[in-house]
Amino acid sequence: MTSSELPMLRLRIERWPIKGAFTISRGAKTEAVTVVAEVSQGNNSGRGECVPYPRYGETPEAALAALEAMRERLAQGLTRHGLQAAMPPGAARNALDCALIDLEAKRTGRHAWNLLGRSEPRPCVTAYTISLGSPETMAEAAAGAAHRALLKVKLGGDGDGARLAAVRKAAPRCELIVDANEAWTPANLAENLAACAEAGVTLVEQPLPAGQDGLLAEIRRPVPVCADESVHDRTSLAALRDRYDAVNIKLDKTGGLTEALAMADAAKALGFDIMVGCMVATSLAMAPAMLLTPQARFVDLDGPLLLARDRDDGLRYEDSLVYPPAAALWG
Repeated sequence: MTSSELPMLRLRIERWPIKGAFTISRGAKTEAVTVVAEVSQGNNSGRGECVPYPRYGETPEAALAALEAMRERLAQGLTRHGLQAAMPPGAARNALDCALIDLEAKRTGRHAWNLLGRSEPRPCVTAYTISLGSPETMAEAAAGAAHRALLKVKLGGDGDGARLAAVRKAAPRCELIVDANEAWTPANLAENLAACAEAGVTLVEQPLPAGQDGLLAEIRRPVPVCADESVHDRTSLAALRDRYDAVNIKLDKTGGLTEALAMADAAKALGFDIMVGCMVATSLAMAPAMLLTPQARFVDLDGPLLLARDRDDGLRYEDSLVYPPAAALWG
């Protein structure tokens, strides 16, 4: 292999303004800070994007340093299979894993789903997020999105019954899923689940803090419950079977598409429904996750819709439908 054929790694931090603000129980943010890895070989290059998450002790700078540490390994022939052992699960590995898959697709002229032995993704319904706020603010946002098929409602603990009732009144025909982002407590769990059932909610995501969710195994769950912060990769699945009905698979948690696909297979085998989720990011972060959608009961890939602008060649969205990526974007 000549020097011009050796893989070259380019890394950068990007900042993408959010339309308004994105608010959950942990706070609000006005921009998405992403890390992009680009691996070039010859005339081809592949890209991957991640969102380091402070909830898991990640920062953009630390992710950049972790990826920089892989530069020599890549020059020595590190593949995405070897990457799984070379880096721990997390956002940094996700960016590089997806970049290597994209590079292989570009070099071979094949779609990523063909390379990975997966079904071709089809257009599918994605959730659209309603940020946490007052009942009045959330109702206004829900009314503006009431033409969409599926809304994901961010909740925050006390007062969630009023928030949910306001959203349901403003969007009476939408399917609703809710995400508490670990904000509920044993004291308000039953009341909030009852409010969800009353509003016809289809799924409740991560009501209790990770590591403090044992109560979910002891109560009757009137609405199916989905793990997010409690589940990361395949190793965390088995312990959750009695607590959750579904799992949210996010590439930034699994450390890339390679592990995410294996996790989806394992979750299905254990009887979990699957949600494909995302952080607020550009279409480059959503595109690899589209390969999980054929196995998913719920798709939540609305990140680009929350941004003031998306990158060039972004995913195509038509109301609630999201379409598979074009090769110019990824895969």
